[in-house]
Amino acid sequence: MSNVPVAVVTGANKGIGFAIVRALCKQFPGDVYLTARDPGRGQAAVSKLQEEGLRALFHQLDIDDLQSIRALRDFLKEKYGGLNVLVNNAGIAFKVHDTAPFAVQAEVTLKTNFFGTRNVCIELLPLVKPYGRVVNVSSMVSSSALGGCSQELQQKFRSDTITEDELVELMNKFVEDTKKSVHEKEGWPNTAYGVSKIGVTVLSRIQARMLNEKRKGDHILLNACCPGWVRTDMAGPKAPKTPDEGAETPVYLALLPSDADGPHGQFLSNKTVRTW
Repeated sequence: MSNVPVAVVTGANKGIGFAIVRALCKQFPGDVYLTARDPGRGQAAVSKLQEEGLRALFHQLDIDDLQSIRALRDFLKEKYGGLNVLVNNAGIAFKVHDTAPFAVQAEVTLKTNFFGTRNVCIELLPLVKPYGRVVNVSSMVSSSALGGCSQELQQKFRSDTITEDELVELMNKFVEDTKKSVHEKEGWPNTAYGVSKIGVTVLSRIQARMLNEKRKGDHILLNACCPGWVRTDMAGPKAPKTPDEGAETPVYLALLPSDADGPHGQFLSNKTVRTW
């Protein structure tokens, strides 16, 4: 078993994920794993970094596939005895003009962005070593979508006592409400991506609370962040930030020094804690 520190970035063959891996290769004192659903694209991304003189390693990971998540978990356990940095970056977004029915967009988007991310956390959070860092990449859209929710929903999502089960129930309810075309009547905003990222931000708050309760002495810091509006395949060419600029806040959180006692359980953008 290797004593080398290890960092894992999900959804990292392009865009912000790739930029996060690039930055970690330069700054993280250990092995950095670039993960991607498609091994061909993942290996190509690793080769691209190699050409820049950077050493990343590849491991396949499809966050929609529990077996794939567990294969990564077992590999990390066996080779490193755990994990030091986890950046949950993998996610999807439908284009604005996509013609898929809203209910389909809701189901597909939440399946990956919320439920996939949650499954990765269920399997990998127990492996995070003392002084580990966990970063869940959310979005400012989670804040605006929260503002578009009914008062009742806002109250639930801002609650300091909401449980993971209650959050899962709400995320499932959104998908069901879209299928019945009653989501607006039920107080939901008209953005599947936004609701999926509300889920990620609130999940992060819950996870941080659980770490405080169960592993207080391990000094693990877990946060959600918004990388900003970044020029990627997902966000389009008009966005103001480059992927490397988008990676700054996630990387800052991934590399918080071992004597830092915060931020923890927060939502950040531009390295600044935002009010949720």
